Amino acid sequence: MSLPEATHAAFALLLSGDAALWGIVWISLKTTVLGLLLATPPAVLLGYAIASYRFPGRRIAIWLVQATLSLPTVLIGLLLYLLLSRHGPWGSLQWLFSQPGIVLGQCIIATPVLVAFTLAAVQALDPRYAETAIALGASRWRTMFTVLHEVRFGVMAAVISGFGRVISEVGCALMVGGNIAGETRTITTAIALETSKGEFAQGIALGIVLVALALAMNGALMLLQGDTRTAGAGA
Repeated sequence: MSLPEATHAAFALLLSGDAALWGIVWISLKTTVLGLLLATPPAVLLGYAIASYRFPGRRIAIWLVQATLSLPTVLIGLLLYLLLSRHGPWGSLQWLFSQPGIVLGQCIIATPVLVAFTLAAVQALDPRYAETAIALGASRWRTMFTVLHEVRFGVMAAVISGFGRVISEVGCALMVGGNIAGETRTITTAIALETSKGEFAQGIALGIVLVALALAMNGALMLLQGDTRTAGAGA
């Protein structure tokens, strides 16, 4: 099948509402969103804490956060496979080759991105915001919420970047999920499988969905930023 033919077949699959294809998309979105929901609160808190407080080993903590950004997802998949396998310490959970296992992997993959972006956003903020809040009698929690509100677009960018890294990774999802049809087959693992079989139409269709999701997420962030700046200028 030539590229034009495969592309035409891909759009036909998308427009026909192919159940298998959209089932794969649903599984990817479900596991990605759940992983992000679990990872975001602790990761944002950790990023804020590292940026705001001075403690022994802080520079090492920042170095570790930055180093984990380049950690291969297939290595995370390998570690989780060993932990979740029947004879592993978490084998009793029976999460290997299941959606909860993929969600755990996505959560671990997203965490360094969320921490690093939050850390960078808080460090870039004028420290007088926190100092003013403290001077006005704000508690530590209130000060933290004030600072995070000021860097909310940095946190949104962190979530979007985490979403992109998680939904586009293949190594961990393949090793921990097992690429089981209708259960753990995600967009990326399906693309890898269909390409290896020489069935390019579904792979192209899923690739189009990935690109569309990326454009939609980043477009939403740009719209929010634009609306806020316009409102601020009008005030």
